[in-house]
Amino acid sequence: MKKLRLISAFVLMFGFLLPNIVFSADKSQTPPKAWMIFLDNLKQEMLAKGISPKTIEKAYGKNSYYHPKPEVVAQDQKQAEFILTSRDYLNRLVSESRVAHAREHYKDLNKKYKKVEDEFGVPLNFLTAFWAVETNFGQNKGKYHLIDGLTNLSYKNRRSKFFKNELYNVLKIMDTFDLENDKMLGSWAGAMGHFQFMPSTYNAYAIDYDGDGVVDIWDSFDDAIGSAANYLKDLGWKIDEPWGEAVKLPWNFDYTLTGYKTRKTVEEWIELGVLKKNGKALDLNKDLKASIIIPDGRKGQPYLILGNFRRIMIWNRSENYALAVSLLADYVLSQAKYQPISSERQYALTNKDIEKVQKFANRILHTHLKVDGKLGPKTKEAVKKLQAKAKMHQDGYPDYQLLKKIDNYNTKIGFHVPVQPKKAKKK
Repeated sequence: MKKLRLISAFVLMFGFLLPNIVFSADKSQTPPKAWMIFLDNLKQEMLAKGISPKTIEKAYGKNSYYHPKPEVVAQDQKQAEFILTSRDYLNRLVSESRVAHAREHYKDLNKKYKKVEDEFGVPLNFLTAFWAVETNFGQNKGKYHLIDGLTNLSYKNRRSKFFKNELYNVLKIMDTFDLENDKMLGSWAGAMGHFQFMPSTYNAYAIDYDGDGVVDIWDSFDDAIGSAANYLKDLGWKIDEPWGEAVKLPWNFDYTLTGYKTRKTVEEWIELGVLKKNGKALDLNKDLKASIIIPDGRKGQPYLILGNFRRIMIWNRSENYALAVSLLADYVLSQAKYQPISSERQYALTNKDIEKVQKFANRILHTHLKVDGKLGPKTKEAVKKLQAKAKMHQDGYPDYQLLKKIDNYNTKIGFHVPVQPKKAKKK
């Protein structure tokens, strides 16, 4: 009897609270007026671009569509407190275990997909490396619904124009192959399948390599690897040309020569004293045009890069990404023992540090750098100019000394008080 009274009391209490609970849930899902205006305009824009009404309905349904994804928007706005040095980034992505797994996968791919290498002129060791870095051999293809994610990113976002174009391309894929919304899965930013093609890249380069009438880069590895090879071929990949290699620079090297703008023949770099990492003479084709890059500045590992490296950077503009793919591809093909990259520990830069440098360069050098906290090629070139003014080594890497000189800068006398070196702290 006592138990029955307790149950009855619980039912009464729950019944009393239920309308409030339901009301709160409904209220939280009520789309704002601005969203409904945006969505209506978005649908009209997509229809005007040729997307069928049937696909629009598949994507957004017949009733009011409102699937807020704050976690996706947060991903786009998120910035790490500390910027990984190239050394740390590469040692994470090109680890001993990943090298071992990549070599095993390469053996399997070589049995079935040697024809891809022959047909497209793109080496399988590089395709294996791309697959590893992009999705860890297909394990992390992404589970976000692309319509939800890209629609949210198209709404009042700092990169709305970019994401709206990718959303259009997703709808175009659904339109072309009559695919359902649930099929369209990928990363929070819209990258899809084994090799993480953006939707616009899919529409430009993905192919139906298995010949079943659908370009399926999610579940058909034939289509996925064929599409990746087709993309790299279109970028101009040269199968008989290496990407470059890690090198050793002479003690008196002129660091103003580093960066993508300076291209010299391998022979010219040899004349300037550039050697292999192990100190031996370079044995690359002496007529090839190459550049020297130093992702971590003069205290880090330098690399001599050729045309294929630049082609990887069209796939992904990150210098460290391109190095990870290149170094892993080398390990896959060789039997070299894995060795982590070692170099002097650098001052741990933050996004705020880079933003400070960018703002300072825009004010002092009258550059027009985007203040985004990213150490890209344009920012590195500006850093070199600041280092020249401060009478420092011009390697393009904003270390602790340059940051302190910026803090102490005087508009009347410029850079003045010498800054004492500071030992780098562990993050």
